[in-house]
Amino acid sequence: MSNLRLHKMNQAGRTFSPWSMSSHLRLFCWNFVCAVLFRTSPRPLHAWRRFLLRLFGGDISRQVYIHPAAIVRMPWHLTMENGACLGDRCELYNLAHVTLKQYSTVAQHAYLCGGTHDFSTFESPLIVGEIVIGEHAFIGVKAMILPGIIIGKQAVIGAGSVVTKDMPEGMICVGNPCKPIKPRNYTPE
Repeated sequence: MSNLRLHKMNQAGRTFSPWSMSSHLRLFCWNFVCAVLFRTSPRPLHAWRRFLLRLFGGDISRQVYIHPAAIVRMPWHLTMENGACLGDRCELYNLAHVTLKQYSTVAQHAYLCGGTHDFSTFESPLIVGEIVIGEHAFIGVKAMILPGIIIGKQAVIGAGSVVTKDMPEGMICVGNPCKPIKPRNYTPE
């Protein structure tokens, strides 16, 4: 979790939003567009959802698959490479950047959490961290990925796993906390 960033309080000791007023406005506009145009789009219209994510600053390749019920909190913090997939009702709470490398899959109801709080102080300031899902990696149903995590190339994260540290490439990883248990033995075509 070396890529975590702490958002500190102002000098008066008051908490504040780490985002500008323009970011709040952009988020408001995205939430409206998402509710009206993204989530209501028919399932086969991946190109339409790619267009909407790009319109709001997402770095989205030509051939990615995005279920209309997928939740992307901040499209401008999202990169999806060719063949990447966001499943039904998966959620990207991407307060920091989330990158899905080529042919990676985030299954239904998985949760990629780009933010947490530093509970060692009374103020509990926000901490954000980038998440990277490696090429041909698979994130299972209802898995949770915490901030600052890198999932290795061709890794599989089992259903319901909670990933608290980086996972190595080419391994099947399961549990809470998630741990590698065996090689995947997978060769992409």
